Amino acid sequence: MDVLVVEDDARTGELICAGLAARGHRATLVATGSAALAAMERGRFDAAVLDRMLPDMDGMEALRELRRRGSRLPILVLTALGSVTNRVEGLDAGGDDYLVKPFALDELVARLGALHRRIAEAPAKIVIDELEIDLLSRHVHRGGRYVPLQPREFDVLALMARNVGRPITRKMFLEQIWQIHYDPSTNVVDSHVSRLRGKLRSSGQGDPIETIQGIGYRLCDSG
Repeated sequence: MDVLVVEDDARTGELICAGLAARGHRATLVATGSAALAAMERGRFDAAVLDRMLPDMDGMEALRELRRRGSRLPILVLTALGSVTNRVEGLDAGGDDYLVKPFALDELVARLGALHRRIAEAPAKIVIDELEIDLLSRHVHRGGRYVPLQPREFDVLALMARNVGRPITRKMFLEQIWQIHYDPSTNVVDSHVSRLRGKLRSSGQGDPIETIQGIGYRLCDSG
């Protein structure tokens, strides 16, 4: 893998790069959000490690700007901020995984590898009735009309689409999308599904998502 490491602490950044190199990967180290955005425009990377606390901007600001520009680069957010709220915020901003400092280098490399494989092995497109989900561009169309989704809304839809007709529990959503253990006090799944439903219905068609009381949700296929 070619990995972009965005870390303003020189010792941590060099440790990550050395660990990646020792495992046969190539790493490019930058220390600011602006340098990260410039590096992503110039080079082609397979994944990135993004520190949240950067000197020129919050890592989440850099992440949102990257996604706004259309990049689908797999990004692991690395930070000392480890609360559930912080993790949800990082993933909702467009991060693909979240690792809290202090961390084990082996786990970081393994998570990057899993992100890269997931992108490489994913089918290019899922079509369910008039719903078309492009997993590479992360664009969604329904009845020929573009449906603009936020990153986690897309992930919620994609998880249900990969398991069309099968129930997805709230626990599964939280663990597979937000990488957090089930927390009965959070309504993050329900709020994302609610917004997703509204956007899918805006095309003038019915609601393709079924609520399964006490369990979760599933995407329906009329066929």
